[in-house]
Amino acid sequence: MHLYRLDATAEIAAQALGADAGRDPWAGGYVTPGRPAPVVVGDGSAQSRPWLRPKLWGVPPPRGDQPVTTVRNLSSPFWIGTLRHPELRCLIPATRFALWSGTAGARQQLWAAPADQTVFAFAGIHRQGEDWPSFAILTVEPNRLLSHHGAQAMPVILRPGDYARWLTADWRDAAGLARPFPGQEMTLAEDPMV
Repeated sequence: MHLYRLDATAEIAAQALGADAGRDPWAGGYVTPGRPAPVVVGDGSAQSRPWLRPKLWGVPPPRGDQPVTTVRNLSSPFWIGTLRHPELRCLIPATRFALWSGTAGARQQLWAAPADQTVFAFAGIHRQGEDWPSFAILTVEPNRLLSHHGAQAMPVILRPGDYARWLTADWRDAAGLARPFPGQEMTLAEDPMV
C-alpha cells in the first residue's frame, strides 16, 4: 500500500479519533510516501489526551536509504523495540486506501474503506528521522475481499473502541489488534470520492 486519502481537515480527523488537532494545517487530500500527513500520537499513558502532529510517511530503514512505509513482520527485532513502547505507536487517520486489481495490462485502481466510518484509523508506529519525525503503517494478511482483488497485504484498520488500547496498552495486549478488518464490513469503489 503506497497511497491513501484523508479527505477531512485536521480538526475533523482529530475529532473522529478523539484527539486534539492543535495547529495541524492539513486541509485534506492524497497521502504518498515521503509526504507529510497528520498522525495521532500520545505519551503512552491513559490519562493524557492524544494529539495530532504532521509527520512524513516512511521511517528511516535499518539498512540502505529507502524509507520503510509499512511494517509487516511484527516480531522483527527492528520493529519490536518500537512496538513495545506505547508512546511510539500512533493512529493514522484516513478516509480510503488504494489497491490495484486485475491482470497486467488491465489493472484498475480500487479504493477501500470501512463501510461505517467516514474517518478511520490505521495502526502505526512513529520514529524520529534525521530531519523530520516519520511514521509507518502496520500491515497484515489481506481479508478475503481484498485478497480476491489481488492485495498481498492490507493495513491494520482499528475500530474506534480500540484507539486508546493501541496507544496505551502493553504490547502483548495491543498486538491482538493486528488482524485483518472483516471484508464484509468494507466498501470498494473505483472513485476515491465515493
